[in-house]
Amino acid sequence: MEECEREEEGVSKRVQVRGRGFFGIGVERSKTPENVGTLLRSAVCLGADFVFTIGHRFGRQASDTVASWRHIPLYTYADLEDFASHRPFDVPLVGVELADGAAPLETFEHPERAVYLLGPEDGSLSGRALSLCQHVVKFQSAYCLNVASAGTVVMYDRQAKLLGREGVRIA
Repeated sequence: MEECEREEEGVSKRVQVRGRGFFGIGVERSKTPENVGTLLRSAVCLGADFVFTIGHRFGRQASDTVASWRHIPLYTYADLEDFASHRPFDVPLVGVELADGAAPLETFEHPERAVYLLGPEDGSLSGRALSLCQHVVKFQSAYCLNVASAGTVVMYDRQAKLLGREGVRIA
């Protein structure tokens, strides 16, 4: 966040102002509600503006120890068509998938505005989901991570890289 001075009722105050851009992160066909709860908690900690699920119902989870639903919205979509018809205007969809041709996260330049989509814990992003993505990224790991951990890595990478760009701070 940037600090600036603002005058209110004749009194000068220092306030924190968030830089431009936003991002959300979500899971297609999530298998376990605990992972969604953990992803939600990480999203609050790492500056996400919203979290979503596609094809999954979500309830309050013990793994969401900061009551994230009080800080950022959680959207639920019945299926990919429902998601596609409601996703933010002119915002790139970034798939996170171990797919041939996926860009390495380590060198990926995150868009100012983005929606990140992860696959389920016991599978991959569907072909339809991949066809909706403007970018697909993957990162090096000895084994597959669970979906909440993978999402946390992507959000941290975004935050770390954007902190270096023109002093923009995401969280």
